[in-house]
Amino acid sequence: MLKYLSRIGCLLALAAIWLTPMPARAETPSPESIAAAKELVATIKLGEQFKSLMPTIMTTLKPAIVQGRANVERDYDAMIPMLLQSFQSRMDELSDAVVQVYASNFTADDLRALIVFYKTPVGQKFLQKTPLLAQQTMAVGQQFGRSVASEIRTRMIEELRKKGHAI
Repeated sequence: MLKYLSRIGCLLALAAIWLTPMPARAETPSPESIAAAKELVATIKLGEQFKSLMPTIMTTLKPAIVQGRANVERDYDAMIPMLLQSFQSRMDELSDAVVQVYASNFTADDLRALIVFYKTPVGQKFLQKTPLLAQQTMAVGQQFGRSVASEIRTRMIEELRKKGHAI
């Protein structure tokens, strides 16, 4: 179960990272930056972006919770719509938090430049493809993580055996 929970944590972190531009600086945001950040959050349709990722997150959580139990799986599947609705009711909370992050890390001019970009055809294409890109990035990250973990395990065992450990 721990490996599933760590995968879930990685997926949630990747989703947050993917949808959040990297910070350029951190300081108390100005009212102008707050206003620009609110416009950016609206422009990138943050709520829609996260809403489109939620089914993937729910699917990823499922094995860790269900653990092969058919009766739990049936109830889990039945609860998904309620949980998604509950999440949707908290979107303002997420939006407000993201506004603070953006406004704390970018100037108002930076934020306005991002808004201009996201309103261009390529910016709109990027927004449209973001959920798919996030899903594909998560899958690639999981595959890479499994590969690295396997390699580290093998190499660690080899090195410990060289030191005389019976592993």
